Amino acid sequence: MNSHPGVFVTIDGPGAVGKSTTVAELGRLLASRGSGVHTTAEPSSSELGEFTRSKADHIRGRALACLVAANRYEHIEVELDPVLKAGYTVVCDRYLASSLVLQQLDGVPEPFVLALNRHVLLPDLAVILTAQPETIAARLAERGKRHRFHDAPTGPAREVELYRDAAQTLMILGVEVLVLDSTDATPTDVAKRIADALSPPGGSVVNHSKHDDPTVNS
Repeated sequence: MNSHPGVFVTIDGPGAVGKSTTVAELGRLLASRGSGVHTTAEPSSSELGEFTRSKADHIRGRALACLVAANRYEHIEVELDPVLKAGYTVVCDRYLASSLVLQQLDGVPEPFVLALNRHVLLPDLAVILTAQPETIAARLAERGKRHRFHDAPTGPAREVELYRDAAQTLMILGVEVLVLDSTDATPTDVAKRIADALSPPGGSVVNHSKHDDPTVNS
């Protein structure tokens, strides 16, 4: 079980589903309700995080998966854990679910990703934002692609499918998961649904796997 007094919320999903806008709206909403709120993102704003972000189009496969995991452990130690121990609600734009999806798009098997992240802090609530693939494709075309994972024409549909699988994996690990469709919802509406769903702290990768080896998922 997580031992911190704060609440850790992660928001993941395909590109152009409104993650960053939702994080900002949720932060404002929770603050207006009297919560101490800290918003953050992965890759983090550290030197390692900035390096990871800048090289993600050039470093691939297992090497990138290891780099992302290294930044996550640093993020937990330096930023997330201290803020959660101080009792804040932390809202993170991208976390473990994004690794489960993007690293698989990069050819890395899920068990390898889970092994790398075996000892990470799990969220108390993992939000998976989704939308109709055609809506995602239209939004990407309007705003422009931001990384190489958006290059494939079938990318949006594949991401939606993999995030659905990631939600199932997180639930196996004992994480409370909330899947929300943003196709016709505003970020404010989505943020309100997340705020209303917040619950007490959850679990850990090791303690809540259904397998003796939590790096293996069927």
